Amino acid sequence: MKLGAIFPQLESGSDPGAIRDYAQTVEGLGYSHLSIYDHVLGADPTHYKDWRGPYTTQSLFHEPFVLYGYLAAVTQKLELTTEIIILPQRQTALVAKQAAELDILSGGRLRLGIGVGWNQVEYEALGQDFHTRGRRSEEQVRLLKELWTKPVVTFAGKWDKVTAAGLNPLPVQRPIPVWFGGGEEPVLRRIARLGDGWFPQGSPTSAQVQQRMDLLRIYVREAGREMSAVGIEGRLGAANATQDDWVKGAAAWRDLGATHLSLNTMGAGFTSLAQHLNALRSFKDTVG
Repeated sequence: MKLGAIFPQLESGSDPGAIRDYAQTVEGLGYSHLSIYDHVLGADPTHYKDWRGPYTTQSLFHEPFVLYGYLAAVTQKLELTTEIIILPQRQTALVAKQAAELDILSGGRLRLGIGVGWNQVEYEALGQDFHTRGRRSEEQVRLLKELWTKPVVTFAGKWDKVTAAGLNPLPVQRPIPVWFGGGEEPVLRRIARLGDGWFPQGSPTSAQVQQRMDLLRIYVREAGREMSAVGIEGRLGAANATQDDWVKGAAAWRDLGATHLSLNTMGAGFTSLAQHLNALRSFKDTVG
C-alpha cells in the first residue's frame, strides 16, 4: 500500500512557510501522497439553530486548488490528492481548467477526489442545486474527462453544455484520475462505471465497509472492468490510537484490498504542525 498524509486543514494555521515546511517534510519522510479536505464556506451556527454539521465559520479551510498550486512548486514527487472536492457546487468547466493547470504545474501529480457534500449553505452561496448533486456529479465527471483528453469538445447534458470549445493547455495526465468519496449504492455504481478509485469511510473491519466493498466488486465486474483498475484508499487516525492499533488497522485495510492508506492527524490535540509531523514519523516507522 502507498502511504499518505491527510493535510491537517483545521489545525494547519495560515503561515505559508510552515505549510511549505510541512509538505516538504511529508515528502522527505517518504510518503507518496498528501490529501486535503474541502469546504468553501462555513455556516454560522448562531443563525442556523438546528445546525448539526461538523464544521462552522470557526473551522479553518484552505482552498485546495490554490494551496496545491503553491505546494506543487515546493515539492517534487508528492502526489497531490483532493479528498474530496465537492464537485457539484462548482462550475464543471472551471474545475476542469483548474485541475488541468494544477496537473501541469505539478508535473502530473494531481489525483482528483470528488464527492457531493452535505452542506446546503455552501450550495446556496455558490448558486447550485443541492438536491440534484448526485446525478449532476456523474454528468460532470463525464464532461471533465472529455475536456481533459480532447482539444475541442461538444457536450450537451442536463446541467452542462459545451459547444466546440476546449482547454489549452491540456493536463499532463489525460485524463486526470478521478476518485470518489461516499458509499451509498448509487455512488458505488458511479465508481464502477467512471471511477479510478474510492475513499471508503469507516473501519475496514466494519460490516458496512466490507459489504460495500463486495458490492463495488460486483458493480465493477458488471461494468466490464477489472477491480485492479479501481484503487481503494483507507484511512487511520492518530487520535487515541496506539502503534498496535496502526499495525492492525493497516493489516485490515490491506486484507480488504486497499491500494493506499492515509493517516489523519487532526483531532489528536496537536498544537503545531511539528507535532503533526512527529505523528507521521511514528506512523511511517510503524507501518511503512
